[in-house]
Amino acid sequence: MRVDSPSVSPAVRANHRGNRLLAALAPDDFAALEPHLQGVMLKQDQILYEMGAPLRHAYFPHDTVVSLVAVLKDGRSAEMAVYGCEGVLGLIGAIATRKALGRYIVQASGTASRIELDRLHEVINSRPRVRQLVLHFTEAMMARVLQNVVCNAIHSVEARCCRWILSMHDRLEGDTVPLTHEFLSEMLGVQRSTVSSITRALQGSGFIRQGRGVIRVTDRAGLEATSCECYGTVRRSFERLLPYTYSDVTPADPRQPPHRLLLPG
Repeated sequence: MRVDSPSVSPAVRANHRGNRLLAALAPDDFAALEPHLQGVMLKQDQILYEMGAPLRHAYFPHDTVVSLVAVLKDGRSAEMAVYGCEGVLGLIGAIATRKALGRYIVQASGTASRIELDRLHEVINSRPRVRQLVLHFTEAMMARVLQNVVCNAIHSVEARCCRWILSMHDRLEGDTVPLTHEFLSEMLGVQRSTVSSITRALQGSGFIRQGRGVIRVTDRAGLEATSCECYGTVRRSFERLLPYTYSDVTPADPRQPPHRLLLPG
């Protein structure tokens, strides 16, 4: 795999608020960021950064999903974190060293807003409400990562697989998740044959329907019942710290008043 530069797309400009963090900003705070935002197209399997690479931009996904993956010396890999329309990637890793903590790989094609880290830090440092929003997001991500540690150590592969499908389903429009058994096995850190057996059983239960390179969610309630408690725990953390991150309400249209996060102060 090689690192590819995202394609710049002027058409994405009007959709910056397709990201729920950006949609939650007050008009004056968003106005401070908007001139520095650049719309980009991201393609499935595209690598934004390899582990240890210099971080130059942060990305606010709209309808795309990006995973932060740990890659071992023997070539095996496993997902450490996932980013969708509820968050921003590349920022937490740039707090001190500005080096990528792992491989950032695009799971689902879509669009994002990109900003140079220097410009983003300037806005964060000068605008308290933006800084507070970033701190809430950082805490939510830390809670997610720590919950992943518990989940991977204790819960079954089947439960983790359901949780992963639900997590993707939350971040994409519609019920179809672009997914191959090979990719899912890499994200979960298990054999491909194990994933094939689990997804076959989930399809037999009527929870999903498999297609070529995709999985269609047909019974979300069944997936939630089969998933472990970690899915609900992480979701509640984000809903508490970042209201609207999992809301069914569409993020604010640029021409309308944006959603507001219920932050103290």
